[in-house]
Amino acid sequence: MNIETRVAVPAGGGAAVRGNVREDLARHLASGGDSALHHSPEAVLTAVRAAGLRGRGGAGFPVAAKIEAVRAASGPRVLVANGEEGEPASVKDRYLMRTRPHLVIEGMLLARRLVGADRAILYVSDAPSARSVRLALNERGPRCPEVFDAEPGFVSGEETALVRAIDGGPAKPTAKPPRPFEQGVGGRPTLVLNVESLARMALLTRFRRGGLLVTLSGSGGAPVLTEVRHGVRPAELAARHGFDAGRGFLAGGFSGGLLPPSAGDTPLTHEAMRAIGSTLGCGALVAIGRDDCPVAAAADVLAFFDRANAGQCGSCFRGTSAMAGAAEALRAGTAVTEQVERLAQWARQLRGRGACGTLDAACLTADSLLRHFPDEVRSHLAESCARCARLPVGADTRFRVHPIEPEEG
Repeated sequence: MNIETRVAVPAGGGAAVRGNVREDLARHLASGGDSALHHSPEAVLTAVRAAGLRGRGGAGFPVAAKIEAVRAASGPRVLVANGEEGEPASVKDRYLMRTRPHLVIEGMLLARRLVGADRAILYVSDAPSARSVRLALNERGPRCPEVFDAEPGFVSGEETALVRAIDGGPAKPTAKPPRPFEQGVGGRPTLVLNVESLARMALLTRFRRGGLLVTLSGSGGAPVLTEVRHGVRPAELAARHGFDAGRGFLAGGFSGGLLPPSAGDTPLTHEAMRAIGSTLGCGALVAIGRDDCPVAAAADVLAFFDRANAGQCGSCFRGTSAMAGAAEALRAGTAVTEQVERLAQWARQLRGRGACGTLDAACLTADSLLRHFPDEVRSHLAESCARCARLPVGADTRFRVHPIEPEEG
């Protein structure tokens, strides 16, 4: 895709991708677009399998395995393109829908044919993205995918939540099994793939080469969306784009926990990130600078999970609230040793007890703070932190992370 675009941050905290032009059907076709549709389903699946393409919505599940599971199911099938980008530090999916909608549609048409789906749905809560895709669909004529206007939210993009929403319920996760590939929209086997995964499928079929989109934000620079090769190192990206990661990173958006500066040399692959106890997730990295405090970053992330959880699993809404409270007390310099001990206990014992990944992500945030930054935790117990004292207190995230909002193309 050769994407690299700066994200301007106006006063007030929001951010916008500037100066991008929406690609219409003529430009898409002139650049080789839709050529993947001339390949056989077997050739497309071979390209996806050979590339090791994984989902880019967060879990990183192998795309070929999801396709094969739905193909093997009997009866009518459904495809859902997941465009609900709930990670505050990620911009990639909205960028693609707003500026490259025909590439997304090409991927949807490929995936629909691969699994024999008689219904294809783009699930999206971002109004400019929905408007852009609808314009693109109008350029293509009949028999195209449909657009479902979703409710925004961190959990509403979870695959069982989107199935529930499309079927008329609230956009909240359900217990598993069944998973959507077994019983999804309308009770049918449903293939759910992230928008970037679908765009990448089209490009892999055409060019046989991979890559991933990474959103960089944090200390020292305006946020940037860039396309990179698998295996590039976070420290290399931070240096290239002028970010200060002197005290580490938040990985996978808010879902991969905190990483120390030494993790900057870890290759950005699913396997390497998993090996250090984190996740590549949606490919968003937030630099924690020398003037930032990892304790404050963790407190802000846990406060986000406390606000963003679905409110339907007792272990999750009580657990995220308790962890957020302990982390905020630590940030404020009012915590005692017993609170930190309870935080460590919750981080171990609450994993796997929610209907979706929210509670697990909160546990990972707490665990990674205690594991990678023990000196900072001890110093916060002993005395107030000058860095934290400079941060304003309010309902919104106080750390240098704001939802990145692409400007309409």
